[in-house]
Amino acid sequence: MASIFEYLAWRGDLSFKQSPFNAVDNMICSLLSYLPMDGIVPGPEEGTALPLGTVMDRLADAAAEKGGKEGAILGAADPTGRETFRLVKALSSSGRYRNLRMTGYVNHFDVSREKQFAAVTILSPRRFAYISYRGTDDSLVGWKEDFNMSFTPVPSQLEAAVYLETMAKRIRTGPLLPGGHSKGGNLAVYAASFCRRGVRRRIAAVYNNDGPGFNGDVLAAKGYEAVKDRIHTFVPQSSVIGMIFEHDDDYTVVKSAQTGLMQHNLYSWEVTFNDVCRLDRVTQRSRFVDRTIKDWISGLDVEQRRQFVDALFDILGSTKARSFTELSSNWLKSAVAMVQTFTAIDDATKNLIGKTLGTLIESAKHNLHLLMAGEKES
Repeated sequence: MASIFEYLAWRGDLSFKQSPFNAVDNMICSLLSYLPMDGIVPGPEEGTALPLGTVMDRLADAAAEKGGKEGAILGAADPTGRETFRLVKALSSSGRYRNLRMTGYVNHFDVSREKQFAAVTILSPRRFAYISYRGTDDSLVGWKEDFNMSFTPVPSQLEAAVYLETMAKRIRTGPLLPGGHSKGGNLAVYAASFCRRGVRRRIAAVYNNDGPGFNGDVLAAKGYEAVKDRIHTFVPQSSVIGMIFEHDDDYTVVKSAQTGLMQHNLYSWEVTFNDVCRLDRVTQRSRFVDRTIKDWISGLDVEQRRQFVDALFDILGSTKARSFTELSSNWLKSAVAMVQTFTAIDDATKNLIGKTLGTLIESAKHNLHLLMAGEKES
C-alpha cells in the first residue's frame, strides 16, 4: 500500500507551482487541524502567519520533551498518536510543505453549549488558503454535538461559517479551500453553504473526507445548491461515519488498507503519485449502514431525536467520564453507573429509549437484504 507518507517521499520536493494542489494534499491539510497548536499558531486576529515547518519543529520539540513517543493528538484521526508524530516529522523536512504558512488557529471547547470546535488555515500565498476544520475528538461533548446534528444546526457549524468569513476577510485574495476530516468535513460543507455570497464566490473547492451528512433542511438550502458542484466528498469502501444522516450520492470511494470502522482513519487511505486510489463503489455493508440509519432517523420526528440524544448522553454522563477513553478505562464502574441511572429514570424516558432502539432494529431488519448481498459478493 502507498499512504500519505509515501506520497511525501515521492512528491515532497515539488512545489505547488510544479505540482498543483490535489486530493492527497487535501488529506494532509485536513489532518493538520488535529494538531495541538495552542500557544504556537496565532489566532484569527493575532500576529503573523508562521511557516508550517516552524510549527512542525516546535511540535516535534514538545514531543521530544515528553520522550518523543506520541507527538501530537489522540483522537479520531489517530487513536495512538504514532502516525501523527510521524506526520509532524515528515512535514518538517518536506520542501512542498515546509514553507506554507499557518494562521488563524482556534480551539474552543464549551461543555455548557455542547460545542467542540477547532480550525486552522494553511496558506500558499496567491495559490490557495485551505481552511482546515478539526473532526470530533474523544470527548462526550464532541460526540453529543455530532448526534445533535440530526435535528438542529450545532454551535460548531455556526462557528465554522463565521470562521470562514473571518479568514476570508483577512486573506483578501486567492481561492479558498474549506476542508476537513470526519465532523470537520461536515463543518467545511456547512460553512461553504451558509457563508456570505461574496465569500462563497471565492471558494474553488470544498473537501469532505468521510464526514457525516446533514438533515434535509441543509441540503435544501440555496447556499448548498450554489456550492454543491464544488464539493469533493471522499469515503472509504466500508464507510460508516460518512454514511450517517442525509447526503448526496456524488462521492469518491477510496481504497483503505484497514477494515470496518478503522477505515475512517485517513492514514489508512491508499494514494497514487497525485491522487487517491479510487474504487467503483462502497461495499454492501456500507450501503446497509447508510440505508438503516437513514430509515431510522427519518422515522423519528425532531423532538424524538432530541429527547433520545439527551437521554442517551445523560446516561453516559452519569459515569462522570469526560471521554470515551475514560469510559472504557473504567468500564465496570461506568457500566454500574449507567445501569443505575437507567433504572432511576422515569417510565416515559425509558419507553422513549426502548421505542427508538426498537425502530433502529426494525430498520436494520428491513435492510438486511443489503448485508446478505454483501456476504454473497465476498
